[in-house]
Amino acid sequence: MPLLKVIYIVAAVVFLFGAAVFVHEFGHFWVALKRGLKVEAFAIGFGPKIFGWKRNGIDYAWRWIPAGGYVKLPQMLTSEALEGESTTTEKLPPVSPLSKILVSLAGPLMNVLFAFVIATIIFFVGLPVTVNPSIIGYVEPGSAEAKMGIVEGDVITKVNGKSVNSWEGVQMATVLARTNVVPVEIQHDGVKTTYQLPTTPSELGLKVLNLDPKDHPVITEILSERPAEKAGLKEGDEIVSVAKVPALGTQHFIKMIQSRPAEPTEIVVKRGQQRLAINVTPNCNPKTKKGEIGAALSDSAAIVYRVQRPGPTPWAQVADVVDKTINTFSALIHTKETGVKPKDFVGPVGIFGILASQVAIDYRLALSFLVLLNINLAMINLLPLPVLDGGHIAMSILEWIRRRPLNVKFVEYATTVFAVLLISFMLYVTFFDIKRIPLLNSLFKRKVQIEQQDKPADSSLNPEAPTPAPAPSHP
Repeated sequence: MPLLKVIYIVAAVVFLFGAAVFVHEFGHFWVALKRGLKVEAFAIGFGPKIFGWKRNGIDYAWRWIPAGGYVKLPQMLTSEALEGESTTTEKLPPVSPLSKILVSLAGPLMNVLFAFVIATIIFFVGLPVTVNPSIIGYVEPGSAEAKMGIVEGDVITKVNGKSVNSWEGVQMATVLARTNVVPVEIQHDGVKTTYQLPTTPSELGLKVLNLDPKDHPVITEILSERPAEKAGLKEGDEIVSVAKVPALGTQHFIKMIQSRPAEPTEIVVKRGQQRLAINVTPNCNPKTKKGEIGAALSDSAAIVYRVQRPGPTPWAQVADVVDKTINTFSALIHTKETGVKPKDFVGPVGIFGILASQVAIDYRLALSFLVLLNINLAMINLLPLPVLDGGHIAMSILEWIRRRPLNVKFVEYATTVFAVLLISFMLYVTFFDIKRIPLLNSLFKRKVQIEQQDKPADSSLNPEAPTPAPAPSHP
């Protein structure tokens, strides 16, 4: 990737993520000043200071840990674990419960307003929407799907009652379904039939259908000192066949490799305009006894986006994000049925990676992701947990009802405990974010095609652009 493009992507990601944090904290900051509260600090990020300045007694800073920000208000009990100790020595008057509620509510409200502003811009400039048809490319012979009559070339039109027009949509709807058997509407020769299809857990632990897209897998990463590298396979190679059998999709290829541990295997690849036959001997995994070659895969077909002008209405965009967020939390609550777990959430590293991939494709996709990010920040911050804005609001309402402040020691203890839990959760999801870096890196290697379209977008359209592309698999 050219250096100038890298600089552009990094600068855009820092600016866009920083903007989401800034508007949130500015809401707290502005209302606190209007309500006459003492403001000690305004910070983007946590931890050691990168740079900053002091003006009118307020310490402004940009800090190293890009996981949010804070406005330090000594009259409102906050978390020293996140913000550090207060430096104010003067005796300050108490703050009314109403002021605490208004200050706490201002941050999420600013994120919602900012999301509507961005969504309005998208409405006028248009939104690229994925249009890759969800055509089935491979059905395993003898499988339940094959016995039902599903064949190569059929098109998936609905999953769990939700219309889909791409494999990304198919996979998202499958993951969020609460059952391991999902109703899937499939079109064959113009006739649509709904099947109850079983799912299986992927290598990431999330449910997938036992069907492959009509596409050959492509190698996106080669692990060092593994059979793929030793045999001469390279990034960008398109897998054509394995042991004389056409490779009809990523999962099909993986199954073929897994079934041949320590067995010499001919893999035919397309490299540029050449077709090469390369002999590979998969390693035998000592635990699973399955074959592995040490390569990350993705689908070879380009992701096709069609720019629709005007884009979806601002309300439709925000409503879609709220729906996706609620469905995601619902999937987490029903983790036994969906397979969605806390480790599947993304932290700062994952957010930066996804946002960077959207910036690299089209600025409008990045703006759409920013709508999602702002609404998510607002909804998460309104959860009634100490250290979050919703917790401050809940405690202030209790104080208002009781007509006296809550026990200071109790509030300090609860806030500190939840601050430690929040930091621990950030570290937990960041650990899995780091493990997913090769997968995030593969987002930059997918072929992308942007098509212009002057037709108005359906205001009820659920844009799939903010949704990260499915993770590649590793045989």
